[in-house]
Amino acid sequence: MITIDVNNRCVQAEPGEMLLDALKRAGIKVPTLCHMKDLLPSGACRMCVVEVEGAPGLQPSCALPVREGMKVQTHSARAVRARKTIIELLLANHPDDCLYCVRNGDCELQSLAETLGVRRRRYSGEKTPCRLDLSSPAIVRDPAKCILCGKCVRMCEEIQGVSAIDFIGRGSRTRIGTAFDEGLNVSSCVYCGQCITVCPTGALREQSHIKDVMDALEDPDRFVVVQHAPSISVTLGEAFGIAAGTDVAGVMTTALRRLGFDRVFDTGFSADLTIMEEASELVHRVRTGGVLPMMTSCSPGWVKFIETFYPDLLGHLSTCKSPQQMLGAVIKTYFAEREGIDPAKIFVVSIMPCTAKKFEARRPEMGQHGRADIDAVLTTRELARMIRMRGLDLRTLEPDTADTPFGERTTAGKLFGATGGVMEAAVRTAHFLLTGREMGNLKVEAVRGIKGLKEAKIDVDGMTVGVAVAAGLAGARVLLDQLRAGRSDLHFIEIMTCPQGCVSGGGQPIAADIDAVRARMQRLYAIDDTEAVRTSHDNQAVRRLYEEFLGEPLGEKSHHLLHTHYAPREVLI
Repeated sequence: MITIDVNNRCVQAEPGEMLLDALKRAGIKVPTLCHMKDLLPSGACRMCVVEVEGAPGLQPSCALPVREGMKVQTHSARAVRARKTIIELLLANHPDDCLYCVRNGDCELQSLAETLGVRRRRYSGEKTPCRLDLSSPAIVRDPAKCILCGKCVRMCEEIQGVSAIDFIGRGSRTRIGTAFDEGLNVSSCVYCGQCITVCPTGALREQSHIKDVMDALEDPDRFVVVQHAPSISVTLGEAFGIAAGTDVAGVMTTALRRLGFDRVFDTGFSADLTIMEEASELVHRVRTGGVLPMMTSCSPGWVKFIETFYPDLLGHLSTCKSPQQMLGAVIKTYFAEREGIDPAKIFVVSIMPCTAKKFEARRPEMGQHGRADIDAVLTTRELARMIRMRGLDLRTLEPDTADTPFGERTTAGKLFGATGGVMEAAVRTAHFLLTGREMGNLKVEAVRGIKGLKEAKIDVDGMTVGVAVAAGLAGARVLLDQLRAGRSDLHFIEIMTCPQGCVSGGGQPIAADIDAVRARMQRLYAIDDTEAVRTSHDNQAVRRLYEEFLGEPLGEKSHHLLHTHYAPREVLI
Protein backbone atom coordinates (compact mmCIF):
# COMPACT_ATOMS: atom_id res chain seq x y z
CA MET A 1 0.00 0.00 0.00
CA ILE A 2 1.05 3.58 -0.59
CA THR A 3 -0.03 6.77 1.16
CA ILE A 4 -1.62 9.75 -0.56
CA ASP A 5 -2.81 13.05 0.88
CA VAL A 6 -6.51 13.69 0.27
CA ASN A 7 -8.09 16.86 1.66
CA ASN A 8 -5.18 17.15 4.11
CA ARG A 9 -5.52 13.67 5.55
CA CYS A 10 -3.68 10.44 4.81
CA VAL A 11 -5.40 7.80 2.68
CA GLN A 12 -4.08 4.32 1.89
CA ALA A 13 -4.14 3.24 -1.75
CA GLU A 14 -3.00 0.29 -3.78
CA PRO A 15 -0.12 0.96 -6.20
CA GLY A 16 -1.42 1.54 -9.73
CA GLU A 17 -5.11 1.78 -8.88
CA MET A 18 -7.20 4.67 -10.07
CA LEU A 19 -7.64 7.57 -7.68
CA LEU A 20 -11.46 7.33 -7.77
CA ASP A 21 -11.34 3.75 -6.46
CA ALA A 22 -9.05 4.74 -3.61
CA LEU A 23 -11.32 7.66 -2.73
CA LYS A 24 -14.43 5.46 -2.68
CA ARG A 25 -12.76 2.93 -0.41
CA ALA A 26 -11.82 5.74 1.95
CA GLY A 27 -15.44 6.90 2.09
CA ILE A 28 -14.81 10.09 0.11
CA LYS A 29 -17.66 10.59 -2.33
CA VAL A 30 -16.73 12.08 -5.68
CA PRO A 31 -19.59 12.25 -8.20
CA THR A 32 -19.47 10.55 -11.58
CA LEU A 33 -21.95 9.92 -14.36
CA CYS A 34 -19.95 7.61 -16.63
CA HIS A 35 -17.84 5.40 -14.37
CA MET A 36 -18.51 1.65 -14.40
CA LYS A 37 -16.81 -0.53 -11.82
CA ASP A 38 -14.33 -3.12 -13.17
CA LEU A 39 -14.28 -1.56 -16.66
CA LEU A 40 -11.51 0.65 -18.02
CA PRO A 41 -12.30 4.32 -17.38
CA SER A 42 -13.73 6.36 -20.23
CA GLY A 43 -13.43 9.79 -18.60
CA ALA A 44 -16.43 10.91 -20.62
CA CYS A 45 -18.43 12.94 -18.11
CA ARG A 46 -15.60 14.78 -16.29
CA MET A 47 -17.74 14.99 -13.15
CA CYS A 48 -15.05 13.32 -11.04
CA VAL A 49 -12.40 15.99 -11.63
CA VAL A 50 -10.16 16.89 -8.71
CA GLU A 51 -7.24 19.20 -8.09
CA VAL A 52 -3.86 17.48 -7.86
CA GLU A 53 -0.85 19.42 -6.64
CA GLY A 54 1.65 19.94 -9.44
CA ALA A 55 -0.71 18.79 -12.20
CA PRO A 56 -1.96 21.21 -14.86
CA GLY A 57 -5.70 21.83 -14.70
CA LEU A 58 -8.30 19.56 -13.15
CA GLN A 59 -7.75 15.81 -13.39
CA PRO A 60 -10.39 13.08 -13.89
CA SER A 61 -9.96 10.87 -10.82
CA CYS A 62 -11.45 7.83 -12.59
CA ALA A 63 -8.50 7.74 -15.03
CA LEU A 64 -5.68 8.98 -12.80
CA PRO A 65 -3.38 6.34 -11.27
CA VAL A 66 -2.30 7.03 -7.70
CA ARG A 67 1.31 7.63 -6.82
CA GLU A 68 3.18 7.88 -3.54
CA GLY A 69 2.90 11.30 -1.93
CA MET A 70 0.15 12.55 -4.27
CA LYS A 71 -1.74 15.55 -2.81
CA VAL A 72 -5.39 15.85 -3.82
CA GLN A 73 -8.24 18.25 -3.15
CA THR A 74 -11.53 16.59 -4.10
CA HIS A 75 -13.96 19.41 -3.31
CA SER A 76 -11.98 22.58 -3.88
CA ALA A 77 -13.94 25.60 -5.10
CA ARG A 78 -12.51 25.09 -8.57
CA ALA A 79 -13.53 21.40 -8.77
CA VAL A 80 -17.03 22.02 -7.44
CA ARG A 81 -17.52 24.95 -9.82
CA ALA A 82 -16.46 22.76 -12.77
CA ARG A 83 -18.90 20.03 -11.79
CA LYS A 84 -21.72 22.52 -11.41
CA THR A 85 -20.98 23.97 -14.84
CA ILE A 86 -21.09 20.49 -16.39
CA ILE A 87 -24.52 19.86 -14.88
CA GLU A 88 -25.76 23.26 -16.06
CA LEU A 89 -24.59 22.55 -19.60
CA LEU A 90 -26.25 19.12 -19.58
CA LEU A 91 -29.51 20.64 -18.35
CA ALA A 92 -29.41 23.23 -21.14
CA ASN A 93 -30.09 20.40 -23.61
CA HIS A 94 -32.34 18.34 -21.34
CA PRO A 95 -36.16 18.23 -21.30
CA ASP A 96 -37.90 20.00 -18.42
CA ASP A 97 -40.37 17.19 -17.79
CA CYS A 98 -39.07 15.78 -14.52
CA LEU A 99 -42.59 15.64 -13.05
CA TYR A 100 -43.61 13.21 -15.80
CA CYS A 101 -40.38 11.22 -16.03
CA VAL A 102 -40.30 7.63 -14.78
CA ARG A 103 -36.97 8.37 -13.09
CA ASN A 104 -38.22 11.39 -11.13
CA GLY A 105 -36.68 11.07 -7.68
CA ASP A 106 -34.34 8.31 -8.88
CA CYS A 107 -32.31 10.24 -11.47
CA GLU A 108 -28.58 10.81 -11.05
CA LEU A 109 -28.66 14.01 -13.10
CA GLN A 110 -31.48 15.38 -10.96
CA SER A 111 -29.70 14.34 -7.78
CA LEU A 112 -26.44 16.02 -8.79
CA ALA A 113 -28.27 19.21 -9.75
CA GLU A 114 -29.71 19.25 -6.25
CA THR A 115 -26.40 18.43 -4.56
CA LEU A 116 -24.50 21.09 -6.48
CA GLY A 117 -27.12 23.76 -5.88
CA VAL A 118 -28.28 24.32 -9.47
CA ARG A 119 -31.28 26.64 -9.01
CA ARG A 120 -31.60 28.49 -12.30
CA ARG A 121 -30.92 28.03 -15.98
CA ARG A 122 -27.64 29.74 -16.87
CA TYR A 123 -27.36 28.40 -20.41
CA SER A 124 -30.10 28.18 -23.01
CA GLY A 125 -30.36 27.58 -26.74
CA GLU A 126 -31.88 25.33 -29.34
CA LYS A 127 -32.23 21.76 -28.10
CA THR A 128 -31.06 18.82 -30.17
CA PRO A 129 -34.05 17.34 -32.07
CA CYS A 130 -34.71 13.72 -31.10
CA ARG A 131 -37.10 10.93 -32.00
CA LEU A 132 -38.67 8.72 -29.33
CA ASP A 133 -38.11 5.02 -30.10
CA LEU A 134 -41.18 2.98 -29.11
CA SER A 135 -40.54 0.13 -31.53
CA SER A 136 -39.28 -2.43 -29.01
CA PRO A 137 -41.77 -4.62 -27.13
CA ALA A 138 -39.69 -4.21 -23.98
CA ILE A 139 -37.61 -1.00 -23.95
CA VAL A 140 -38.33 2.66 -24.68
CA ARG A 141 -35.49 4.94 -25.81
CA ASP A 142 -35.82 8.68 -25.30
CA PRO A 143 -32.68 10.25 -26.84
CA ALA A 144 -33.77 13.70 -25.67
CA LYS A 145 -32.83 12.66 -22.14
CA CYS A 146 -29.52 11.07 -23.10
CA ILE A 147 -26.42 12.79 -21.67
CA LEU A 148 -23.94 10.73 -23.73
CA CYS A 149 -22.29 9.12 -20.69
CA GLY A 150 -21.84 5.95 -22.75
CA LYS A 151 -22.74 3.52 -19.96
CA CYS A 152 -25.48 1.83 -21.98
CA VAL A 153 -23.08 1.33 -24.91
CA ARG A 154 -20.44 -0.19 -22.66
CA MET A 155 -22.94 -2.45 -20.93
CA CYS A 156 -24.30 -3.70 -24.25
CA GLU A 157 -20.89 -4.22 -25.85
CA GLU A 158 -18.37 -5.00 -23.13
CA ILE A 159 -20.50 -6.85 -20.58
CA GLN A 160 -23.31 -8.34 -22.67
CA GLY A 161 -21.45 -8.77 -25.96
CA VAL A 162 -24.48 -7.76 -28.04
CA SER A 163 -23.44 -4.33 -29.39
CA ALA A 164 -26.95 -3.33 -30.41
CA ILE A 165 -26.22 0.38 -29.79
CA ASP A 166 -23.24 2.67 -30.21
CA PHE A 167 -22.23 6.30 -30.65
CA ILE A 168 -23.24 7.59 -34.07
CA GLY A 169 -22.74 10.99 -35.67
CA ARG A 170 -19.86 13.37 -35.04
CA GLY A 171 -19.17 16.46 -32.96
CA SER A 172 -22.27 18.23 -31.63
CA ARG A 173 -24.42 15.78 -33.60
CA THR A 174 -23.14 12.77 -31.71
CA ARG A 175 -25.89 10.56 -30.31
CA ILE A 176 -26.46 6.98 -29.28
CA GLY A 177 -28.45 4.74 -31.56
CA THR A 178 -28.67 1.50 -33.47
CA ALA A 179 -27.11 0.74 -36.84
CA PHE A 180 -28.49 3.21 -39.40
CA ASP A 181 -30.38 4.83 -36.49
CA GLU A 182 -33.36 2.50 -36.94
CA GLY A 183 -35.65 1.17 -34.18
CA LEU A 184 -34.55 -1.33 -31.53
CA ASN A 185 -37.06 -3.82 -32.93
CA VAL A 186 -34.94 -4.39 -36.04
CA SER A 187 -31.60 -4.35 -34.24
CA SER A 188 -29.68 -7.13 -32.50
CA CYS A 189 -31.06 -5.98 -29.11
CA VAL A 190 -32.10 -8.92 -26.90
CA TYR A 191 -34.24 -6.68 -24.63
CA CYS A 192 -32.33 -7.67 -21.47
CA GLY A 193 -32.73 -4.17 -20.01
CA GLN A 194 -29.22 -4.03 -18.57
CA CYS A 195 -28.82 -0.69 -20.35
CA ILE A 196 -31.73 0.62 -18.26
CA THR A 197 -30.06 -0.39 -15.00
CA VAL A 198 -26.94 1.72 -15.74
CA CYS A 199 -28.61 4.71 -17.41
CA PRO A 200 -28.34 7.71 -15.05
CA THR A 201 -31.44 9.43 -16.49
CA GLY A 202 -34.77 8.51 -18.06
CA ALA A 203 -33.29 8.02 -21.53
CA LEU A 204 -34.00 4.30 -21.23
CA ARG A 205 -36.98 2.69 -19.55
CA GLU A 206 -39.19 -0.38 -19.82
CA GLN A 207 -42.38 -0.47 -21.88
CA SER A 208 -44.93 -0.08 -19.11
CA HIS A 209 -47.86 -2.48 -18.77
CA ILE A 210 -49.24 -0.77 -15.66
CA LYS A 211 -52.24 0.75 -17.46
CA ASP A 212 -53.15 -2.60 -19.06
CA VAL A 213 -53.07 -4.27 -15.65
CA MET A 214 -55.04 -1.51 -13.92
CA ASP A 215 -57.69 -1.63 -16.65
CA ALA A 216 -57.99 -5.40 -16.26
CA LEU A 217 -58.30 -5.12 -12.46
CA GLU A 218 -61.14 -2.63 -12.87
CA ASP A 219 -63.00 -4.77 -15.43
CA PRO A 220 -65.68 -6.88 -13.63
CA ASP A 221 -65.71 -9.37 -16.51
CA ARG A 222 -62.01 -10.17 -16.09
CA PHE A 223 -60.60 -12.81 -13.75
CA VAL A 224 -57.14 -11.40 -13.07
CA VAL A 225 -54.39 -13.75 -11.95
CA VAL A 226 -50.86 -12.74 -10.96
CA GLN A 227 -47.66 -14.77 -10.62
CA HIS A 228 -44.34 -13.59 -9.19
CA ALA A 229 -40.89 -14.89 -10.14
CA PRO A 230 -38.53 -16.45 -7.55
CA SER A 231 -36.23 -13.42 -7.32
CA ILE A 232 -38.96 -10.80 -6.83
CA SER A 233 -39.52 -11.43 -3.14
CA VAL A 234 -35.83 -10.81 -2.32
CA THR A 235 -35.60 -7.57 -4.33
CA LEU A 236 -38.95 -5.76 -4.06
CA GLY A 237 -38.34 -4.65 -0.47
CA GLU A 238 -35.45 -2.42 -1.53
CA ALA A 239 -37.94 -0.09 -3.24
CA PHE A 240 -39.51 0.49 0.20
CA GLY A 241 -36.33 1.03 2.18
CA ILE A 242 -36.06 -2.60 3.35
CA ALA A 243 -32.57 -4.12 3.53
CA ALA A 244 -31.28 -5.79 0.38
CA GLY A 245 -31.93 -9.53 0.35
CA THR A 246 -34.88 -9.46 2.74
CA ASP A 247 -37.54 -11.98 1.69
CA VAL A 248 -40.87 -10.12 1.53
CA ALA A 249 -42.89 -12.93 -0.11
CA GLY A 250 -45.63 -12.86 2.54
CA VAL A 251 -46.30 -9.12 2.60
CA MET A 252 -45.94 -8.95 -1.19
CA THR A 253 -48.76 -11.50 -1.46
CA THR A 254 -50.89 -9.33 0.81
CA ALA A 255 -50.12 -6.27 -1.31
CA LEU A 256 -51.08 -8.10 -4.51
CA ARG A 257 -54.42 -9.08 -2.97
CA ARG A 258 -54.99 -5.48 -1.88
CA LEU A 259 -54.36 -4.40 -5.45
CA GLY A 260 -57.31 -6.54 -6.47
CA PHE A 261 -55.85 -9.67 -8.04
CA ASP A 262 -58.26 -12.63 -7.87
CA ARG A 263 -55.49 -15.19 -7.42
CA VAL A 264 -51.84 -14.88 -6.39
CA PHE A 265 -49.59 -17.68 -7.62
CA ASP A 266 -45.88 -18.36 -7.19
CA THR A 267 -43.79 -18.85 -10.34
CA GLY A 268 -41.60 -21.06 -8.16
CA PHE A 269 -44.30 -23.68 -8.73
CA SER A 270 -43.80 -23.58 -12.49
CA ALA A 271 -40.04 -23.44 -11.96
CA ASP A 272 -40.45 -26.88 -10.40
CA LEU A 273 -42.65 -27.85 -13.34
CA THR A 274 -39.95 -26.62 -15.72
CA ILE A 275 -37.39 -28.78 -13.94
CA MET A 276 -39.59 -31.86 -14.32
CA GLU A 277 -39.76 -31.28 -18.07
CA GLU A 278 -36.20 -30.02 -18.54
CA ALA A 279 -34.53 -32.72 -16.43
CA SER A 280 -36.61 -35.36 -18.22
CA GLU A 281 -35.53 -33.91 -21.56
CA LEU A 282 -31.89 -34.01 -20.47
CA VAL A 283 -32.18 -37.62 -19.33
CA HIS A 284 -33.91 -38.53 -22.60
CA ARG A 285 -31.10 -36.94 -24.62
CA VAL A 286 -28.44 -38.72 -22.56
CA ARG A 287 -30.13 -42.11 -22.94
CA THR A 288 -31.01 -41.80 -26.62
CA GLY A 289 -27.94 -40.04 -27.97
CA GLY A 290 -29.70 -36.73 -28.47
CA VAL A 291 -28.00 -33.40 -29.08
CA LEU A 292 -25.66 -32.55 -26.20
CA PRO A 293 -24.91 -30.43 -24.36
CA MET A 294 -28.47 -29.33 -23.74
CA MET A 295 -28.94 -25.66 -22.91
CA THR A 296 -31.59 -24.10 -20.70
CA SER A 297 -34.31 -21.95 -22.31
CA CYS A 298 -35.68 -20.05 -19.29
CA SER A 299 -34.12 -16.68 -20.16
CA PRO A 300 -35.81 -15.00 -23.16
CA GLY A 301 -32.96 -12.56 -23.80
CA TRP A 302 -30.60 -15.52 -24.08
CA VAL A 303 -33.01 -17.32 -26.42
CA LYS A 304 -33.13 -14.31 -28.75
CA PHE A 305 -29.34 -14.09 -28.53
CA ILE A 306 -28.78 -17.65 -29.75
CA GLU A 307 -31.47 -17.27 -32.41
CA THR A 308 -29.64 -14.16 -33.68
CA PHE A 309 -25.94 -14.90 -33.28
CA TYR A 310 -25.64 -18.70 -33.06
CA PRO A 311 -28.58 -20.16 -35.03
CA ASP A 312 -26.47 -23.19 -35.96
CA LEU A 313 -26.53 -24.24 -32.28
CA LEU A 314 -30.31 -24.02 -31.78
CA GLY A 315 -30.53 -27.82 -31.65
CA HIS A 316 -28.81 -27.66 -28.26
CA LEU A 317 -31.57 -25.46 -26.79
CA SER A 318 -34.17 -27.13 -24.58
CA THR A 319 -37.66 -27.03 -26.07
CA CYS A 320 -39.16 -26.18 -22.66
CA LYS A 321 -41.01 -22.93 -22.25
CA SER A 322 -39.89 -20.70 -19.40
CA PRO A 323 -41.62 -20.95 -15.99
CA GLN A 324 -43.54 -17.74 -16.78
CA GLN A 325 -45.00 -19.22 -19.96
CA MET A 326 -45.64 -22.67 -18.46
CA LEU A 327 -47.69 -21.23 -15.63
CA GLY A 328 -49.65 -19.05 -18.03
CA ALA A 329 -50.41 -22.12 -20.16
CA VAL A 330 -51.70 -24.25 -17.28
CA ILE A 331 -53.69 -21.35 -15.81
CA LYS A 332 -55.59 -20.95 -19.06
CA THR A 333 -56.21 -24.70 -19.42
CA TYR A 334 -56.10 -26.79 -16.24
CA PHE A 335 -56.99 -23.98 -13.84
CA ALA A 336 -59.74 -22.59 -16.10
CA GLU A 337 -61.25 -26.08 -16.46
CA ARG A 338 -60.97 -26.81 -12.73
CA GLU A 339 -62.57 -23.48 -11.72
CA GLY A 340 -65.14 -23.43 -14.52
CA ILE A 341 -63.88 -20.10 -15.91
CA ASP A 342 -63.87 -19.18 -19.58
CA PRO A 343 -60.16 -18.94 -20.53
CA ALA A 344 -60.98 -15.87 -22.63
CA LYS A 345 -61.90 -14.03 -19.43
CA ILE A 346 -58.70 -14.89 -17.59
CA PHE A 347 -56.06 -12.16 -17.61
CA VAL A 348 -52.64 -13.43 -16.52
CA VAL A 349 -50.09 -10.96 -15.15
CA SER A 350 -46.46 -11.81 -14.43
CA ILE A 351 -44.17 -9.95 -12.02
CA MET A 352 -40.71 -10.49 -13.45
CA PRO A 353 -37.16 -9.26 -12.84
CA CYS A 354 -36.62 -9.06 -16.58
CA THR A 355 -37.68 -6.65 -19.32
CA ALA A 356 -37.16 -9.39 -21.93
CA LYS A 357 -40.13 -11.22 -20.39
CA LYS A 358 -42.32 -8.54 -22.01
CA PHE A 359 -40.89 -9.59 -25.37
CA GLU A 360 -41.30 -13.29 -24.55
CA ALA A 361 -44.97 -12.84 -23.67
CA ARG A 362 -45.56 -11.36 -27.15
CA ARG A 363 -43.84 -14.16 -29.08
CA PRO A 364 -46.36 -15.87 -31.40
CA GLU A 365 -45.12 -19.29 -30.23
CA MET A 366 -46.23 -18.58 -26.67
CA GLY A 367 -49.93 -19.32 -26.72
CA GLN A 368 -52.76 -21.66 -27.63
CA HIS A 369 -55.65 -21.19 -30.06
CA GLY A 370 -54.84 -17.53 -30.62
CA ARG A 371 -54.66 -16.78 -26.86
CA ALA A 372 -51.37 -15.65 -25.38
CA ASP A 373 -50.15 -17.58 -22.33
CA ILE A 374 -49.36 -14.25 -20.61
CA ASP A 375 -51.33 -11.04 -21.05
CA ALA A 376 -49.10 -8.49 -19.27
CA VAL A 377 -45.69 -8.40 -17.62
CA LEU A 378 -44.67 -6.03 -14.84
CA THR A 379 -41.09 -5.52 -13.73
CA THR A 380 -40.17 -5.30 -10.06
CA ARG A 381 -39.99 -1.52 -10.50
CA GLU A 382 -43.49 -1.36 -12.01
CA LEU A 383 -44.95 -3.44 -9.18
CA ALA A 384 -43.40 -1.05 -6.63
CA ARG A 385 -45.03 1.88 -8.46
CA MET A 386 -48.43 0.18 -8.42
CA ILE A 387 -48.15 -0.59 -4.71
CA ARG A 388 -47.34 3.06 -3.98
CA MET A 389 -50.19 4.25 -6.21
CA ARG A 390 -52.60 2.37 -3.94
CA GLY A 391 -51.10 3.90 -0.79
CA LEU A 392 -49.59 0.63 0.44
CA ASP A 393 -46.29 0.15 2.26
CA LEU A 394 -44.76 -3.32 2.55
CA ARG A 395 -43.36 -2.41 5.97
CA THR A 396 -46.86 -2.13 7.47
CA LEU A 397 -48.60 -5.17 5.96
CA GLU A 398 -49.26 -8.56 7.54
CA PRO A 399 -47.88 -11.54 5.54
CA ASP A 400 -50.11 -14.01 3.70
CA THR A 401 -49.58 -17.14 1.60
CA ALA A 402 -50.05 -17.73 -2.12
CA ASP A 403 -53.13 -19.45 -3.52
CA THR A 404 -53.51 -23.06 -4.53
CA PRO A 405 -53.08 -24.97 -6.78
CA PHE A 406 -50.03 -23.02 -7.96
CA GLY A 407 -48.77 -21.58 -4.69
CA GLU A 408 -46.55 -24.48 -3.59
CA ARG A 409 -42.89 -24.44 -4.53
CA THR A 410 -39.71 -26.17 -3.44
CA THR A 411 -36.42 -24.47 -2.69
CA ALA A 412 -35.15 -25.85 -6.00
CA GLY A 413 -37.70 -23.65 -7.76
CA LYS A 414 -36.69 -20.66 -5.63
CA LEU A 415 -33.05 -21.08 -6.68
CA PHE A 416 -34.00 -20.05 -10.22
CA GLY A 417 -33.46 -16.45 -9.12
CA ALA A 418 -29.67 -16.88 -8.84
CA THR A 419 -27.15 -17.75 -11.50
CA GLY A 420 -26.54 -21.51 -11.36
CA GLY A 421 -29.91 -22.10 -9.69
CA VAL A 422 -31.60 -23.69 -12.71
CA MET A 423 -28.59 -25.95 -13.16
CA GLU A 424 -28.57 -26.97 -9.50
CA ALA A 425 -32.30 -27.70 -9.45
CA ALA A 426 -32.15 -29.66 -12.71
CA VAL A 427 -29.15 -31.72 -11.60
CA ARG A 428 -30.96 -32.75 -8.41
CA THR A 429 -33.93 -34.09 -10.35
CA ALA A 430 -31.91 -35.51 -13.27
CA HIS A 431 -29.81 -37.50 -10.77
CA PHE A 432 -33.02 -38.89 -9.25
CA LEU A 433 -34.47 -39.78 -12.67
CA LEU A 434 -31.27 -41.51 -13.76
CA THR A 435 -30.52 -43.43 -10.55
CA GLY A 436 -33.79 -43.62 -8.63
CA ARG A 437 -32.22 -42.00 -5.56
CA GLU A 438 -31.37 -38.55 -4.28
CA MET A 439 -27.95 -36.95 -4.57
CA GLY A 440 -25.87 -37.38 -1.45
CA ASN A 441 -25.34 -33.63 -1.18
CA LEU A 442 -28.00 -31.59 -2.89
CA LYS A 443 -25.77 -28.53 -3.06
CA VAL A 444 -23.66 -28.03 -6.17
CA GLU A 445 -21.27 -25.45 -4.76
CA ALA A 446 -19.26 -25.13 -7.96
CA VAL A 447 -22.16 -23.46 -9.79
CA ARG A 448 -22.98 -21.02 -6.98
CA GLY A 449 -21.71 -17.47 -6.57
CA ILE A 450 -21.41 -14.36 -8.71
CA LYS A 451 -18.72 -15.49 -11.16
CA GLY A 452 -19.76 -15.09 -14.78
CA LEU A 453 -18.55 -18.55 -15.85
CA LYS A 454 -18.67 -21.66 -13.68
CA GLU A 455 -18.12 -25.34 -14.45
CA ALA A 456 -18.40 -28.63 -12.56
CA LYS A 457 -18.04 -32.36 -13.07
CA ILE A 458 -20.68 -34.46 -11.31
CA ASP A 459 -20.49 -38.21 -10.79
CA VAL A 460 -23.78 -39.99 -11.52
CA ASP A 461 -23.41 -43.75 -10.96
CA GLY A 462 -19.95 -43.76 -12.51
CA MET A 463 -20.84 -41.42 -15.38
CA THR A 464 -19.10 -38.06 -15.28
CA VAL A 465 -21.59 -35.34 -16.18
CA GLY A 466 -20.09 -32.05 -17.27
CA VAL A 467 -22.09 -28.91 -16.52
CA ALA A 468 -21.40 -25.22 -17.12
CA VAL A 469 -23.11 -21.97 -16.16
CA ALA A 470 -22.84 -18.58 -17.84
CA ALA A 471 -24.33 -15.41 -16.37
CA GLY A 472 -24.18 -12.59 -18.91
CA LEU A 473 -24.08 -12.98 -22.65
CA ALA A 474 -20.37 -12.24 -23.04
CA GLY A 475 -19.74 -15.41 -21.04
CA ALA A 476 -22.28 -17.25 -23.17
CA ARG A 477 -20.24 -16.35 -26.23
CA VAL A 478 -17.20 -18.04 -24.70
CA LEU A 479 -19.07 -21.32 -24.21
CA LEU A 480 -20.78 -21.20 -27.59
CA ASP A 481 -17.52 -20.52 -29.39
CA GLN A 482 -16.00 -23.51 -27.59
CA LEU A 483 -18.87 -25.70 -28.79
CA ARG A 484 -18.38 -24.47 -32.34
CA ALA A 485 -14.70 -25.35 -32.00
CA GLY A 486 -15.59 -28.93 -31.06
CA ARG A 487 -15.70 -29.05 -27.25
CA SER A 488 -17.56 -32.21 -26.24
CA ASP A 489 -17.13 -32.77 -22.47
CA LEU A 490 -20.32 -30.95 -21.41
CA HIS A 491 -23.82 -32.39 -21.00
CA PHE A 492 -25.80 -29.45 -19.66
CA ILE A 493 -25.35 -25.67 -19.87
CA GLU A 494 -27.32 -22.99 -18.05
CA ILE A 495 -27.22 -19.52 -19.54
CA MET A 496 -28.82 -16.47 -17.98
CA THR A 497 -28.92 -13.22 -19.92
CA CYS A 498 -28.09 -10.97 -16.98
CA PRO A 499 -24.88 -10.94 -14.91
CA GLN A 500 -25.51 -12.78 -11.61
CA GLY A 501 -28.82 -14.08 -13.00
CA CYS A 502 -32.34 -12.85 -12.30
CA VAL A 503 -31.40 -11.16 -9.01
CA SER A 504 -29.69 -8.51 -11.15
CA GLY A 505 -32.21 -8.53 -14.00
CA GLY A 506 -33.03 -5.53 -16.15
CA GLY A 507 -36.34 -4.99 -14.34
CA GLN A 508 -34.93 -4.91 -10.82
CA PRO A 509 -34.48 -1.79 -8.62
CA ILE A 510 -32.10 0.72 -10.21
CA ALA A 511 -28.54 1.32 -9.03
CA ALA A 512 -28.10 -1.82 -6.91
CA ASP A 513 -24.43 -2.41 -6.17
CA ILE A 514 -22.72 -5.78 -6.11
CA ASP A 515 -23.19 -6.05 -2.33
CA ALA A 516 -26.97 -5.76 -2.77
CA VAL A 517 -26.91 -8.37 -5.53
CA ARG A 518 -24.84 -10.68 -3.34
CA ALA A 519 -27.31 -10.21 -0.46
CA ARG A 520 -30.21 -11.14 -2.74
CA MET A 521 -28.40 -14.28 -3.85
CA GLN A 522 -27.44 -15.29 -0.33
CA ARG A 523 -31.06 -15.04 0.79
CA LEU A 524 -32.06 -17.53 -1.91
CA TYR A 525 -29.34 -19.90 -0.71
CA ALA A 526 -30.53 -19.43 2.89
CA ILE A 527 -34.07 -20.39 1.85
CA ASP A 528 -32.66 -23.54 0.27
CA ASP A 529 -30.76 -24.35 3.45
CA THR A 530 -33.67 -23.90 5.84
CA GLU A 531 -36.78 -25.26 4.11
CA ALA A 532 -37.66 -28.95 4.02
CA VAL A 533 -38.63 -29.71 0.39
CA ARG A 534 -35.61 -29.09 -1.80
CA THR A 535 -36.19 -31.05 -5.01
CA SER A 536 -38.70 -30.28 -7.75
CA HIS A 537 -39.82 -33.91 -8.08
CA ASP A 538 -41.02 -33.73 -4.45
CA ASN A 539 -43.43 -30.87 -5.13
CA GLN A 540 -46.78 -32.52 -4.34
CA ALA A 541 -48.77 -29.90 -6.24
CA VAL A 542 -46.72 -30.57 -9.38
CA ARG A 543 -47.31 -34.29 -8.93
CA ARG A 544 -51.06 -33.68 -8.70
CA LEU A 545 -50.95 -31.61 -11.87
CA TYR A 546 -49.40 -34.53 -13.75
CA GLU A 547 -51.83 -37.04 -12.23
CA GLU A 548 -54.94 -34.98 -12.90
CA PHE A 549 -54.10 -33.26 -16.17
CA LEU A 550 -50.69 -33.51 -17.85
CA GLY A 551 -50.04 -37.24 -17.62
CA GLU A 552 -46.24 -37.46 -17.49
CA PRO A 553 -43.20 -35.33 -18.29
CA LEU A 554 -42.56 -35.18 -22.05
CA GLY A 555 -46.00 -36.75 -22.58
CA GLU A 556 -48.33 -35.65 -25.38
CA LYS A 557 -50.27 -33.06 -23.37
CA SER A 558 -47.26 -31.65 -21.54
CA HIS A 559 -45.34 -31.41 -24.80
CA HIS A 560 -48.23 -29.56 -26.42
CA LEU A 561 -48.65 -27.06 -23.56
CA LEU A 562 -45.21 -26.72 -22.00
CA HIS A 563 -42.82 -26.97 -24.93
CA THR A 564 -42.23 -24.78 -27.95
CA HIS A 565 -39.82 -24.27 -30.83
CA TYR A 566 -37.29 -21.66 -31.81
CA ALA A 567 -35.93 -20.60 -35.20
CA PRO A 568 -33.03 -18.60 -36.64
CA ARG A 569 -33.67 -14.88 -36.40
CA GLU A 570 -32.53 -12.44 -39.04
CA VAL A 571 -31.20 -9.09 -37.93
CA LEU A 572 -32.54 -6.62 -40.44
CA ILE A 573 -29.79 -4.09 -39.85
